[in-house]
Amino acid sequence: MKILLTGATGYIGKRLLPTLVKNGHRVICLVRDLNRFQPRTSMSDHIEVIEADLLDPDSLTKIPSDIDGAFYLVHSMSDAAEYQKLEKRSAVYFREAMNATSVKHVIYLGGIVNDQSLSAHLDSRLQVENQLSQGKYHFTALRASIIIGSGSASFEIIRDLVEKLPVMVAPKWLRTRSQPIAISDVIKILHKTLFNPGTYDDNFDIGGPEVLSYKNMLLGYARGRGLPRYIFIVPVMTPKLSSYWLYFITATSYKLAQALVDSMKVEVVCRDNRINQVLEITPLGYDNALKRTLAAIEENQIASSWKDAFSSGDLKFKLSDFINVPTFGCYKDQRKKKVREHSKSLDRIWQIGGNTGWYYANWLWKLRGYLDKLVGGVGLRRGRTNDLEIAAGNAIDFWRVLYADKHEGRLLLFAEMKLPGEAWLEFRLDQQQLLQTATFRPKGLWGRLYWFAVYPLHGLIFQGLINKLSS
Repeated sequence: MKILLTGATGYIGKRLLPTLVKNGHRVICLVRDLNRFQPRTSMSDHIEVIEADLLDPDSLTKIPSDIDGAFYLVHSMSDAAEYQKLEKRSAVYFREAMNATSVKHVIYLGGIVNDQSLSAHLDSRLQVENQLSQGKYHFTALRASIIIGSGSASFEIIRDLVEKLPVMVAPKWLRTRSQPIAISDVIKILHKTLFNPGTYDDNFDIGGPEVLSYKNMLLGYARGRGLPRYIFIVPVMTPKLSSYWLYFITATSYKLAQALVDSMKVEVVCRDNRINQVLEITPLGYDNALKRTLAAIEENQIASSWKDAFSSGDLKFKLSDFINVPTFGCYKDQRKKKVREHSKSLDRIWQIGGNTGWYYANWLWKLRGYLDKLVGGVGLRRGRTNDLEIAAGNAIDFWRVLYADKHEGRLLLFAEMKLPGEAWLEFRLDQQQLLQTATFRPKGLWGRLYWFAVYPLHGLIFQGLINKLSS
């Protein structure tokens, strides 16, 4: 069967794609930015890639007319003005594009919407579902609770809080109940729903077997890690204070923290579990989902992460917009050095940031990350998805990977920290010579003053960095 997969570069899409290929489907991957899509070469004979924007109906004409099924896995945690209208418009354009094809079944993954008072994001997802359900095809909406898996935003927040805080003075939304579900079960439900007549023209809540408060989930993680933790809930913490609390302790940006706090005040508990009977599955319990997730992290087998979505930063762009580093009106710090051992230097470049750190004066990088957090930036806490591998679109601390080719020996990063301008950091390793270039394009007078103010520190940090990488 020919299956259209939207959101192929997203957290769910990256994990669903191999399953669809394994089950014999030919998958049409719809992506907004071709540079961010880097599937395994073993799947290349089974997929086709098209670049299109769901807000541009003309671009959707690239979708083949002979598709059999489609997954709509596109969501936004953006705080952009009128994002709800944009999400609704995307759904309408997609529905009309599907009506022009031979598609038989469209599946949408949204959120549980059983509470009488919905957050803006959950309400937006319901509106998207309503629009998609009006197409000339069989439609299934799967409404998910909190997803537990390596790299999921919910799990990473739980991990950050428990690992960092022996004692928590927490907001009252930690009493909110949810029905967490393992990422492996979400993927299983998605692919078993496809072309299953028992799911046609209906909506289903999907969740695990237990209903837990966020406090229960935090303490459950602590038990699994053998960490004594104490949580005290105070009723006076406002949503704004809660957002700051989440922002400074976890890896989320402030804007994402606001959206999450807004959603976490809403209960996401399944109306029923009938989807389990329809698909004949038994979801994992919370403790088992945690064990699997922690094992995947320990083995460095994280297939996808929310941190690599552009919503984890403040910038919204296509990689191709910034992959050509400008020269006009820019300041550069360029350094060259012979390397002792090519392969060793290459491995060091490919492991930069995250748990490895920045090799030289790491405390200064941490200080820069802390200052970035103070002014609403992403800071260093996003780390990286994989300690050994890098792909275009990945986040590395407060950088975004624009280009990564280990065979070519080139890594290009774009800054997502708060700056009065734009910044790039590039490494080129050619035989026995490493070229390291920091480029800054200032914005106005403040940008120029910023460059000269930090230039002495750059001299220290960047020289130390290239020395460590080449030794």
